[in-house]
Amino acid sequence: MKTLLLELKTSILLMLVLGVLLCVVFPLVVFAGGQLLFRDKANGSLIVDRGGTIRGSALLAQSFTGEKYFHPRPSAAGTGYDASSSSGTNLGPTSRKLADSIKVAVAAYRSENHLAADAPVPADAVTSSASGLDPHISPMNARMQAPRVAKARGLALEEIFSLIAANTDARDFGILGEPGVNVLLLNRALDSAK
Repeated sequence: MKTLLLELKTSILLMLVLGVLLCVVFPLVVFAGGQLLFRDKANGSLIVDRGGTIRGSALLAQSFTGEKYFHPRPSAAGTGYDASSSSGTNLGPTSRKLADSIKVAVAAYRSENHLAADAPVPADAVTSSASGLDPHISPMNARMQAPRVAKARGLALEEIFSLIAANTDARDFGILGEPGVNVLLLNRALDSAK
């Protein structure tokens, strides 16, 4: 009986110590480290205007539909770019619904960007990302939208290409992933350009 009580006491003490370490100390250390080393990213990479109003996050896509703006990837998150309903379509490669939606999206992309009926369309322009909130489009997608944006804004195409290049994120560590253009940052740069 004495051994049982000793084992019980040891187990309870160990549970309390580990509970404090893993539920209090460790989260505080991670939080403090994030604030000290990666303050902007740890706080959501918020984009704040000069008046102090939060305009978005560099980590989340927003809907842009006007002719003078670059358009993000399609979204399957809620009613579109809804961070509380983040998800993809979950449609597989053999899904008829996916094939039909891509066919409609390809036609719409060609029409809005004034492309030929047989012009190739980047995959990211007609398929949603896994989260439905990806803020990036491919550089090819951005370049294909550039003439529409340049015409709508009355800017030279070279100036638009320069802004695309300035808002293109390189591969991580130079080898991981693909380059991507952050649509929100690019559209903000466009609004500042003229």
